[in-house]
Amino acid sequence: MAFNGHQLNGEEDEQDEAPTKLLRSSKETKHEMTTSPGSGAMHDMSPGTRSDPGSSEATAPGGSAASGRRPSNSTARLRMDSVKKNRPPFPWFGMDIGGTLVKLVYFEPKDITAEEEQEEVENLKSIRRYLTSNTAYSKTGIRDVHLELQDLTLCGRTGNLHFIRFPTHDLPAFLQMVRDKHFSSLHTTLCATGGGAYKFESDFRTMADLRLHKLDELDCLIRGVLYIDSVMSVGPSACYYFENPTDPELCVQRPYTLENPYPLLLVNIGSGVSILAVYSENNYKRVTGTRYDESLGPGTMSHWDQVR
Repeated sequence: MAFNGHQLNGEEDEQDEAPTKLLRSSKETKHEMTTSPGSGAMHDMSPGTRSDPGSSEATAPGGSAASGRRPSNSTARLRMDSVKKNRPPFPWFGMDIGGTLVKLVYFEPKDITAEEEQEEVENLKSIRRYLTSNTAYSKTGIRDVHLELQDLTLCGRTGNLHFIRFPTHDLPAFLQMVRDKHFSSLHTTLCATGGGAYKFESDFRTMADLRLHKLDELDCLIRGVLYIDSVMSVGPSACYYFENPTDPELCVQRPYTLENPYPLLLVNIGSGVSILAVYSENNYKRVTGTRYDESLGPGTMSHWDQVR
């Protein structure tokens, strides 16, 4: 998989499948997700495969299978060396460029050593300070502090995930900021998904000197839902359902964990709507929704009538 435009060499089954939450409970680690950094749009913050509850081996955080024997120190050291060797340089970003909003996710490392900090170039420090010390950017950019995910382990590094959004029509201002902060001196490729990854590809190239590594939007959607559920070990569940939905007096909202959710119907509502029948993480089909060239409107309502 790609991460910040880098391809990890055969590491998918070994290490760093999806970012994992520290200090997870046994219930939460039962279905730990793994990933080689990169999927969709987090540069990949897309999860890989989840452990099979019926399997004799459970997937442990970090991507290696937990069995009765602990890996030897030499094996663990070799794996860590392999991760470091293939680890892409900071900063780590991912983007979803939609018809109405651009959503950006940024991984802020919190375990930077004094030696690393001394070696960091000023451009990298400037980008990190700018993104993490502000909650608003220009007139329309917003960092959703309440959505921040803290103390995640990704690619052997510990840090926080920040979620930033701004209107798609302000993309030129974002590209100018990227250019002003000399982002292309740190990376030449940015991972992105959404229709805008195709529509604005030439703008990224000409205005910011960046190439886009485009990832499938629906793949990213499914893996993102599963990933968010896997790391939400504290606070209210990101997923919920309504018990007794047809009875106003008895209807109650209940938390829902995606431990064994399949099959499920996944509805993605943005500028347009996609309704997916999901049979497993890698097996799904788009059953209905708005056309890819139309936004939310009367046509969407007719699709809801069909679903009902």
